Amino acid sequence: MTRNRNRLTDEKSPYLQQHADNPVHWNPWDDEAFEEARERDVPVFLSVGYSACHWCHVMEDESFEDEETAEVLNENFVPVKVDREERPDVDSIYQKVCQMSTGRGGWPLSVFLTPDGRPFYVGTYYPDEPRRGMPSFVEVLESIAEAWEEKRDELEERADDWTRRVESADSPDASTRASQEPDDDLVVTAADAVVDDADRTHGGFGSGQKFPHPLRVDVLLRAYERTDMNVFLDVAQETADAWVRGGLHDHVGGGFHRYCVDQDWTVPHFEKMLYDNAEIPRALLDVYRVTGDERYADAARRTFEFLEREMRSPEGAFYSTLDAQSVREETGEREEGAFYVWTSEEARSVFEDEEDAELFVERYGVTEAGNFEGSNVLTVSKTVEELAEERDETVEETREAVERVREEAREAREERPRPPRDEKVLASWNGMTVSALASGGVVLDERYTRMAEDALSFVRETLWDDENERLSRRYKDGEVKVDGYLDDYAFVARGALDTFGATSKPEHLGFALELGHAVVDEFYDDGTLYYTPESGEDLVTRPRETTDTSTPASAGVAIDLLVALSSFDDAFEEPARKAVQAHVGEAERRPVGHESTVLAVDRHTNPLEVVPAEEHEAWREALGSTYAPGALVAPRPPTDEELDGWKEKLGLSDASVPVWDGREARDDGTGYVCRCFTCSPPVRPDALDDWLNRLRP
Repeated sequence: MTRNRNRLTDEKSPYLQQHADNPVHWNPWDDEAFEEARERDVPVFLSVGYSACHWCHVMEDESFEDEETAEVLNENFVPVKVDREERPDVDSIYQKVCQMSTGRGGWPLSVFLTPDGRPFYVGTYYPDEPRRGMPSFVEVLESIAEAWEEKRDELEERADDWTRRVESADSPDASTRASQEPDDDLVVTAADAVVDDADRTHGGFGSGQKFPHPLRVDVLLRAYERTDMNVFLDVAQETADAWVRGGLHDHVGGGFHRYCVDQDWTVPHFEKMLYDNAEIPRALLDVYRVTGDERYADAARRTFEFLEREMRSPEGAFYSTLDAQSVREETGEREEGAFYVWTSEEARSVFEDEEDAELFVERYGVTEAGNFEGSNVLTVSKTVEELAEERDETVEETREAVERVREEAREAREERPRPPRDEKVLASWNGMTVSALASGGVVLDERYTRMAEDALSFVRETLWDDENERLSRRYKDGEVKVDGYLDDYAFVARGALDTFGATSKPEHLGFALELGHAVVDEFYDDGTLYYTPESGEDLVTRPRETTDTSTPASAGVAIDLLVALSSFDDAFEEPARKAVQAHVGEAERRPVGHESTVLAVDRHTNPLEVVPAEEHEAWREALGSTYAPGALVAPRPPTDEELDGWKEKLGLSDASVPVWDGREARDDGTGYVCRCFTCSPPVRPDALDDWLNRLRP
């Protein structure tokens, strides 16, 4: 007997709430759903998506809200709905199955499972009517229901085969382990591979849809610093220019959309993800430190302002996403990009002064025809310098005018219906944001450091169980839920470590050390780093995450973290070394897609440490204007007596702390620069750049 209810009503996830009124009898991912499948002896239909997913909305409108489709689904299956942002472990496993069997993946992910969770049929979006060679969703449902009754053995065999394949994909491969220390030029080899994949005409990488890939810019800049080969800097700048010039960038409100659907970076997929608005500005700040070009600093600054204005909770944490769709006032219908695009008439009507209107449309390329369904996605059509020459003004006068009209347009846009916001707080994405803001505090303005500390404090006070030293993943409306995954621990720990470097407050380092020990306890096994905790839920396989996607791979960031923490506590030294050995093979074979591991290995083979012992503010200013690639910034008190107090608070009283020991402040210098285990004498902050050059590998 089909159980007549939709069980998503009490779920806090905005994505699950979107489906709580569907006629489909949705279940969350839990034991009760699979028990029902066993009792009824029917398959589980698993649908995975997220709140800002365009095609997820389409499939809901076409199929999940349709009474007849829901009847077929309810009668023959146990429907389970999963928010991939809350349960990335579930998504990871079945995305691998989808990619193995179909050659592609994405959302919505549609998977049919046996009652014990083994997959036997998988796809993504299915239309409500047959279209472009795709069957309708109802046809798929009816076909699988019939096969379950008449060809059960075949489906069970396929489920066994697919489960073995995904288990194999997630199992450590002994052949990837390094038998000796990795090559110290891996970052240069990786940068060569990144250049090979670069689009030298439009910027970015590949020849189709354009995703930002900030980690590739990190690799390029680090290789440029190592070799002085201009091609690495050129490709990094071409990519950063594409980000800040094209439609990926919200020129009016700040921040970045998820990706562009075209090769030349004009039309974005309009959703805004917290992780993009952390990783992109962090990379832009490094491009700024290398080049001194204020455009990159301006884009990062406006992104932080966007985060503060539109994504920050009252408690100081950051929400997850803004939807791509919003209501267009003229039609009352939800449309993609409605909040962000401008017709020529809309753009000109904002300004009372005709000259201001002309400046706006000239700057951002607004035309009558438009570049997106009759409207305009704003892009930088003319530089400030070009406009200044046309207006017979100084560059500074024109820059001030451009900023004035941009802000006036932003205020006018605020009157439009806003895109829905997913207000769950995720530990991992907040960790990335903390790192970016900590960097912004060093490079741009100290207030961003305070924002980083506020978000980090929220995670520590709300999601961290101090007694059991365990982290939860999600907070929403007062509810803490889901055991943390490797990305939660690794990204928050990296954020805490970066905040320590920006503030010189040892409590942030203490939190990073606690999280690091939890990583070793729960996710590490003889060098292999798993995505799910050892004490977590049993799934059909225990997934690993080693490939960089829209976010850095959790394994790569965790390796980098362990290597960095080994400078403070030698308990991390062996786990760090073994983790490098266990994962470097994948990065050596396929550096594009494993940039986070490449960068972690580079920290291991070419460590760079900056140790301010006094004049911390002056050292921060020096670091804000100097590119110190991958530097571990490890401030300490000026005297060993004060350092002993720090070590006691951190539980390191009886330990040697390599990064600090013997590096007290002296009359002739207040800090140290160390690279590849060679250190400067005590130096002043204004000598930082000189010593970075002297100690280059």
